[in-house]
Amino acid sequence: MSAVQLPHEVPVLPTEVPVLPTEVEVVNLGLPLFADAVRDQGRPAHHVDWRPPADGDPELVRALTRLYGRRSPSIDAANAEVVRRLDQGVPVLVGIGTAGADLPGVGERTIIHCGPAIGWDDVCDPLRRSVRAAVMAEGWAATPEEAEKLLRAGDVELEPANLHDAVVPMASAVGPSAPVFVVDNPQGGTRAFSAVNQGPGEVPWFGRETPAAVERLVFLREVAGPLLAECLAGSGPIDVFALATQGLQMGDDLHMRTQATTNLFVRAILPQLVGLEAPRRAELARFLAGNHLFFLNLAMAAAKSLTMWAQQVEGSSVVTTMARNGTTYGIRLPGSDEWFITASPPVGSAMYYSGYGPEQAAPDIGDSAVLELIGLGGSAAAASPAVAAFVGGTMADAIATTEEVDRIAAGRSSRFKLPTLDYRGTPVGIDVRKVVELGITPKVNTGILHASEGTGQVGAGVAEAPIACFREALLALDRRLA
Repeated sequence: MSAVQLPHEVPVLPTEVPVLPTEVEVVNLGLPLFADAVRDQGRPAHHVDWRPPADGDPELVRALTRLYGRRSPSIDAANAEVVRRLDQGVPVLVGIGTAGADLPGVGERTIIHCGPAIGWDDVCDPLRRSVRAAVMAEGWAATPEEAEKLLRAGDVELEPANLHDAVVPMASAVGPSAPVFVVDNPQGGTRAFSAVNQGPGEVPWFGRETPAAVERLVFLREVAGPLLAECLAGSGPIDVFALATQGLQMGDDLHMRTQATTNLFVRAILPQLVGLEAPRRAELARFLAGNHLFFLNLAMAAAKSLTMWAQQVEGSSVVTTMARNGTTYGIRLPGSDEWFITASPPVGSAMYYSGYGPEQAAPDIGDSAVLELIGLGGSAAAASPAVAAFVGGTMADAIATTEEVDRIAAGRSSRFKLPTLDYRGTPVGIDVRKVVELGITPKVNTGILHASEGTGQVGAGVAEAPIACFREALLALDRRLA
């Protein structure tokens, strides 16, 4: 057999040799180390912080495809209505009541607490001490040991404040006789409550159960509550967010720092305060003068009155409840009473008092994250130099915190304006779709309590909400809309 002769192919050489560029500028997606390598060689590199949606989880990506796809028009319409309610309601303080007489569903032996529902065996140390202090203040027990026996036997009922139209900060626990702010939202027909702030120092909301801590609760019940009620009867209703908008321009974020707005509130009731004929009015005046966080609880009640109104909207992906009890962290979406719960995280970006650190810190705790849902707290970090110290140390860092929340928000506030961002509105309404898609969770400004010794507050910082509960909420919304 003879071999087959193949024709010889002669390659065609280019007539010109390509010239490599001498000036290189790189856009890098993915791993930042490639951008770093280019910069190390003296050339500019622009890194794009990109990641697969929902970290590439197939089930979450399918849900996002539906919720951003064919279901998007109805969700967007519902979200627009939720943002309108969060932004345009005008909460007003109408009086001071008591938890047992005014909060719906609170029984004679009920203690309400922060965060989702929890069994006594799972309650963290700071909240456990606060509950025992509330039991003693009610007169049901004389010592922490006696209070512990009642709670273990189930003779005192524990329920979340959120289930009774109320919100309480940090490790607060509130008994039936405790005074509460009564805040109405006339536009939505909702009424919300929060306990009167206990002030600084040796107090139960910081996880203390000493005689002095119990005495503070008695003072609020017997002195502060009744006298404040008299002041409000004379002043008439107070527009809560009219004060908050001014305080925001004066350096408050209305969560970690409420000092300016507290001063504005005291000024609003000052004529009635000095006109009181009660012999203990000076005690109330000293208490208000030394309590820079007094307005916190009032702002929370106002925010709750708006989220209750927003909760009535069906089919929205905007979070209307965000609360933690030091053990678990829970969120809710509008149109449903279902909670989505995961473990409460540690507080990051923290500053500690001398002698304390992360090893002594309790996990994130309190209902005050309701403020972040309506455009305050972490959403307003760019307004507060005090907050800047906790998120990097510069106003640029505070602005970056607000900008990050803006990426997961459904809208912007028409009343809470940020001078550092050319008076742009703060982010309003956390969209669970954006949270899951981008992997960015809300930032919550908060205090830090000692995890076990009952020594009270040991620092403050900014906590990142855990993403697990947002993922569960997204999947539940997808199923519900199916």
